[in-house]
Amino acid sequence: MTHVVDWDDTSADWASFDLALLRSPWDYTQRYAEFLRHAERIASVTRLENPLHVVRWNTDKRYLLDLDRARVPIIPSKVIDPQEDAARAVAEARAEYDAAELVVKPTVGAGSRDAQRHEHANSQAMEAHVARLLSAGRSVLIQPYLPSVDQHGETAVIFFAGRFSHGIRKGALLPPGADSSQELFAKEQIEPRVPAADEMRVAEQALAAIPFETPLYARIDLIRGSSAEPRVLEVELTEPSLFFAHAPGSAARFADAVLTLRSRLFQ
Repeated sequence: MTHVVDWDDTSADWASFDLALLRSPWDYTQRYAEFLRHAERIASVTRLENPLHVVRWNTDKRYLLDLDRARVPIIPSKVIDPQEDAARAVAEARAEYDAAELVVKPTVGAGSRDAQRHEHANSQAMEAHVARLLSAGRSVLIQPYLPSVDQHGETAVIFFAGRFSHGIRKGALLPPGADSSQELFAKEQIEPRVPAADEMRVAEQALAAIPFETPLYARIDLIRGSSAEPRVLEVELTEPSLFFAHAPGSAARFADAVLTLRSRLFQ
């Protein structure tokens, strides 16, 4: 028997469950410390998937730096922490990234909330955006905007227990000149897509570079770079949309992976 339980439901008897699957706690970015405390409490009394150490690593986008060190092709990424100076950090990013536009986003964020693309020349707007996030105690990620996403979109490659399940295409989420979204998540344009061979190679490379055991579920989001090579935008291991409606049989494959894991736990 399955139950749908809010992650912050303090009345839930988590110890009564064999397994707790994180699926859509999409408000966690606004209550991050509280979310991690709840996840720790749940993991102390039942099996949490993906596990707590994976969640801690994956919910802060500085994990991209770990993938970069493992030679996974990522979108170049600069992390700025609250104690740093916004103007200086922006100047360094503008000098490092020769791109027409740069993206500013929080390192702990989801659904494109508080993310925005800025013209390279508009340092004032970029500094204000970075300063606003830093003043709220949030670390910041600056990346070059890859214009291929406007036409090609993102490719999301989805794995269950390390095995490829399906792929989708996601349209660009950051319109030019638009303010950063304050909604829980930005509206998405989704359609099925068969990942190309080079996209599969990079997605599998990213999956293998995760510094933990193979996760129960993973979504690797890719964008093509200036030379058309796939680059990792994000590795989603905590609360990804898995787009079952766009891939017949995918929900059953996920259920099979969950049941296989559960059967191993109780052998």
